[in-house]
Amino acid sequence: MEEKKILMIGTGGTIASEVSDSGLTPELTSEQLIRYIPDISGICKITCCQLFSLDSTNIQPKHWARIASTIRENYREFDGFVIAHGTDTMAYTAAGLSYLVQGCPKPIVLTGAQKPIGFETTDSKQNLRDAVTVAASDMAGVMLVFNGKIITGTRARKTRSKSFEAFSSINYPLLGMVRDGRIIRYIRPEARAVPQFYDKVNPNVALLKLIPGTDCAVAAYLLERSDALIIESFGVGGLPTYKAGDYYDTVKAGLDAGKTVVMTTQVENEGSDLAVYHVGSSIKRNLPILEAYDMTTEAVCAKLMWILGQTTDRKWVEELFYTPVACDILAGK
Repeated sequence: MEEKKILMIGTGGTIASEVSDSGLTPELTSEQLIRYIPDISGICKITCCQLFSLDSTNIQPKHWARIASTIRENYREFDGFVIAHGTDTMAYTAAGLSYLVQGCPKPIVLTGAQKPIGFETTDSKQNLRDAVTVAASDMAGVMLVFNGKIITGTRARKTRSKSFEAFSSINYPLLGMVRDGRIIRYIRPEARAVPQFYDKVNPNVALLKLIPGTDCAVAAYLLERSDALIIESFGVGGLPTYKAGDYYDTVKAGLDAGKTVVMTTQVENEGSDLAVYHVGSSIKRNLPILEAYDMTTEAVCAKLMWILGQTTDRKWVEELFYTPVACDILAGK
């Protein structure tokens, strides 16, 4: 069997960090990371590419586009791709790449670590080894590999801030597990013969997490400043009615001005259902808002940025939003 060729893309993050006077700082390149795990050479042939060295807090949608364009430029030459990334925004990048590189028949694997690779106790080496194993397999599409879990890119969320069990798959099963260097596959995502690449994103998307008593003036400000607003409401979803018409009229004014509004929930599992209560059903019936259903907030953000990079036509935005991409939405309208 011909040896698989993998492109490892370095972006920084904890996995590549070293201790400095101001805390952990990304310093190591992808080539330096690989030197810590020489046995990877027995899995595949790795070529390294360092795009940037950033704490993932500083990763922006323009960086997703840069990673996607790097994959596009090198697509024919390699059998799979590994992206070493910081954990804090890895789920956003995984979702973003799922929309920028759709239907990819080759594996695109994001991984990172909770402890730097140079620490005596670290998850870096195993995560990177597992990620390379998946990238050299016949898995397909954008995935996040962490602590043995293989999670589809649109369903990943960081649910623990410190422990090695950092990521969960939200409202969707794991694609598989990696155990002792072997992949236990549960699901093989659908893929095209050739991926569809996109290069435009519109980052002008805002998120409002409601708390009891939030003034609707906050929503009005965000709608004025943004092309789209995601409202994370309570329970199955709805808008407060502290004062007659305040939130309703604010959202309606934003929609009338051509803005896109998406309702979702702060509850991690099972998703929204605006039809259940009056606070949700009244806006669902009367306003052209979008509902996220079982999508993660990370996927909603990334999908809107991708959609608004392609079109601002309301009907087309709605159609694209409700069209499943990489298993991002299962519930329907």
